[in-house]
Amino acid sequence: MLGIHWAHGFEPSARISREADAAGKLRSRSPNMTYHGGKIMPTATTEAIFWGTSWGSYSGDKITGMDSWYQGFNGSNYAKTSDEYTGTNGQVGASTTHVGHVVDTSASAGGGNTTTILNEVCKAITNPDPSGNGYYAVYADTPRGNAGYCAYHSYGTCHGTPVQFAYFFKLDGDPGCDPQDTSGLHSQALAAIANVSGHELSEARTDPANPAAWYDSQGNENGDKCAWTFGAPLVTFSNGSEWKIQGEWSNAAYTAGTGYPNSSGQRGCLSGK
Repeated sequence: MLGIHWAHGFEPSARISREADAAGKLRSRSPNMTYHGGKIMPTATTEAIFWGTSWGSYSGDKITGMDSWYQGFNGSNYAKTSDEYTGTNGQVGASTTHVGHVVDTSASAGGGNTTTILNEVCKAITNPDPSGNGYYAVYADTPRGNAGYCAYHSYGTCHGTPVQFAYFFKLDGDPGCDPQDTSGLHSQALAAIANVSGHELSEARTDPANPAAWYDSQGNENGDKCAWTFGAPLVTFSNGSEWKIQGEWSNAAYTAGTGYPNSSGQRGCLSGK
């Protein structure tokens, strides 16, 4: 869908009610996503932006952890959960390139204004990927507060070049955006942003811009359709790092009956394990 693409908070009672409604409406139609004529991202050049005053003295595992996450995403089975989708410019592929991170210690803002976030991306990234396949993930040190979402992705132009970008709140100790990773491999704060990072990057690759590419009759993208469902306790990335991370919707898996069920019971999710 066009515009902002949200990763909503984990609110079981509210979500069950919405999804029961959606399930009723979808009984007579396929839940699969359909193509809407736009481009996809055949590859992605990823870079993280850690934005906020607290990052200047930060000593936890989020910066190193997310660099490892993006490095391991490349060529992973998790990346391959989206490789069936095509657009006017080819097919989504599992190959991505992570070029590291930048730290901006100016005061961060909430994600309510996409222009503010795009301006931050354009300030931090002076030479965006010239192919237009640059994906820039902004990790703010602003807590979520009363916002009803954990993260989102959108798109714009920096220095004349199209860019994809995503915004992530500080999710430390936030029960509404916590995947409840009990592995002990990461801090809760890292586990929370890692999970929603999978949601946003997968959606950006399959439905990046205007005109739109892949979403279903309710406007849900592949991350939305499997949000807050986990087909495996941990998913191993190509660099050996392990993450508790939501699955992604596969039309092919639903059609073949090989996916695991999302929270509406539709068996089209792939864990990437």
